[in-house]
Amino acid sequence: MTVRPHILPVALLSLLGGGLMAAEKPNILLILADDLGYGDVGYHGTEIKTPHIDRLAAGGARLEAFYALPVCTPTRCALLTGRYPIRYGRQFNVLRPASRVGLSLDERLLPEALREAGYATAHCGKWHVGEFDRAYWPMQRGFDHTYGLRADSGQHAHRLSGGGDFQRDEKPCADEGWRTDLLTREAVRLIERRDASKPLFLYLAYHAPHTPLECPPQYSKPHEHLGPTRGVYAGMIAEMDEGIGRVVAAVEKAGIRDNTLIIFASDNGGLTVKGDIARNTPLRAGKGSLYEGGVRVVALANWPGRIPAGLVVNEPLHMVDWFPTLVRLAGAKPDAAKPLDGRDIWPAIAEGRPSPHEHLLLNAVGREGAIRAGPWKLVRNGQSDTGDEDEPSAAKSRREKPRRGRAAPDQLELFNLADDPSETTNLATEQPEKVRELTAILDRFAKEAVPPILKPEQDKNNAR
Repeated sequence: MTVRPHILPVALLSLLGGGLMAAEKPNILLILADDLGYGDVGYHGTEIKTPHIDRLAAGGARLEAFYALPVCTPTRCALLTGRYPIRYGRQFNVLRPASRVGLSLDERLLPEALREAGYATAHCGKWHVGEFDRAYWPMQRGFDHTYGLRADSGQHAHRLSGGGDFQRDEKPCADEGWRTDLLTREAVRLIERRDASKPLFLYLAYHAPHTPLECPPQYSKPHEHLGPTRGVYAGMIAEMDEGIGRVVAAVEKAGIRDNTLIIFASDNGGLTVKGDIARNTPLRAGKGSLYEGGVRVVALANWPGRIPAGLVVNEPLHMVDWFPTLVRLAGAKPDAAKPLDGRDIWPAIAEGRPSPHEHLLLNAVGREGAIRAGPWKLVRNGQSDTGDEDEPSAAKSRREKPRRGRAAPDQLELFNLADDPSETTNLATEQPEKVRELTAILDRFAKEAVPPILKPEQDKNNAR
């Protein structure tokens, strides 16, 4: 069910696609958390205090059935391209510092489209879609400015003696401190010093609360009662929440709050397999899993006067949807050469209308996969997903010796998420027709999928 409060007409927003002056286009602040548990924001009832995130949620739309991929790199690829990662071989696992592959160079990214529409584009934080060659770096993929780390590595406390891995505009910088604070400070600086003649697209990708679990003591100490691991994890969330408050305050001080769309989401579910860390309550499992705790994430959208306060959207939406939605709001044009999987979800988040999707692919890797259609969700071989910190089980199984003899039959699970969001009751036996219907759709996606690309020579667009 979607709550639809009374709101003013938003028909004027359609004019944004027809070439308004640059100053009239919305500034876009897109904030991504890393491994945030679905249940670990204040408005979902956690004991962890997140007042700034809660304020954005209360003043805008809570997207309560918003989906990402099970792990980091695939989600970021989906966000930046508006296309499922199966389209370009990035559905498999995460990119590590030594990875010799990246997000295919023939994919047109969101910052490229927005820059063509007159936006100043800036990236702060985690990149994680290509490190090994300069062609894959943020400033070669549409960003005017970048700050942070291209790969996910090291501790949350940065010291030059540790390698000086932080960079500004692709050159090493001398900034030292805690990673979350460094990213917050840079985001505030960019807002304060922005070119006021252009709308701003700021992609702020925090590393928190990803492991290793560490943060300044003033944030973890108030949460010591939660235990040695969850207490620090909570502190990392608290530090990020405070940072978000500082960034929003900078937007307000700059006098652009009424024309700034703020989006907040996590890249996947919280990590649950290494002790008492994240909680995805009431969802099943966590990061790395095809169950809801791995792929349904915290998400919200806030734009004063454009998105009504208090809207709760329970319609299924996906990370790929931000590309077409933001491109339209910016008056930009999608790339007709590569059809998008994403849909314009503005009517859903601003007017409480139904999802534009008949079905959503949650992933397809080998014989593992999941798809959602309305309230129904089909999971194929989902119990082999263990919630590994950095990769789905398919990645690990490829490193193991193949089993002898005939392959075991697929395990198919069917859930009605409207009645059973915790995925406790498998209805596959009771609903064979629905299983066949959704299996056919999942099979079609699997057949269309580009094989996961693990080496540069496997993709002519990635080879250098």
